[in-house]
Amino acid sequence: MTRDEILGASSMPLFSPSYTPGPYMFIRREYLIVTYETEPEVLRAALPEPLEPAPGNLAYYEWMKMPDASGFGDYEESGSGVAALWQGEPCNFSVQMYLDDEPPITAGREIWGFPKKYGVPRLKVVKDTLTGTLHYDEERVAVGTMPFKPVSLAGRLDEVAAGIAKLNVNLKFIPDVDGTPKVAQLVGYNLEDVHVHGAWEGPARLHLIPHVNCRVADLPVRRVVGGRHQVVDFVLPYGRVLHDYLA
Repeated sequence: MTRDEILGASSMPLFSPSYTPGPYMFIRREYLIVTYETEPEVLRAALPEPLEPAPGNLAYYEWMKMPDASGFGDYEESGSGVAALWQGEPCNFSVQMYLDDEPPITAGREIWGFPKKYGVPRLKVVKDTLTGTLHYDEERVAVGTMPFKPVSLAGRLDEVAAGIAKLNVNLKFIPDVDGTPKVAQLVGYNLEDVHVHGAWEGPARLHLIPHVNCRVADLPVRRVVGGRHQVVDFVLPYGRVLHDYLA
């Protein structure tokens, strides 16, 4: 294996890469997003400086079903984040994510710093209810519910698309071979070529169960603001460094 072959590889292991080069196209990605008010001191503790909490102490918990993701296949994902500000610009910061497919776990952590771990999320319609669940080590740790398509946002799809394309931020941390930090960055990215097939909003409920290795309940639910159900296409591009803690 030559130096050029090594430097031209997409990912480890080089003999059988975990993921292909990006950018990555997602077709008909389906979401259930429950937005809620949480405890301000917990939110602040989960948010790395120099990010600042956005007004309202808002967090969100989401389920995502990806039936067609280039390079990654068909998988599901679940996790939490908080509403934040980057130099005054509204953004979403990802706190933790759980999914059931190795390539997007590896790519997400190595490229963008997504806080991904293995779990078993499921999003499905049960009779009249859009239902999301997350199991970790065979234990159920999250349940979210929303009526199925209660209020259409057909007249506001441009607004929905703009919200999807807003700044998203991750904390990327990779240790060196001696265990000391090698990469410690805030990484920003904006989804591109967003197309919204449909979006709906309505009341929602969220139940988070404490678990020491899947700490979704550590961002407690003080008050549920509402739910959003949406089906979208978009391109996930490579990110950019917003802040380097080692500089």
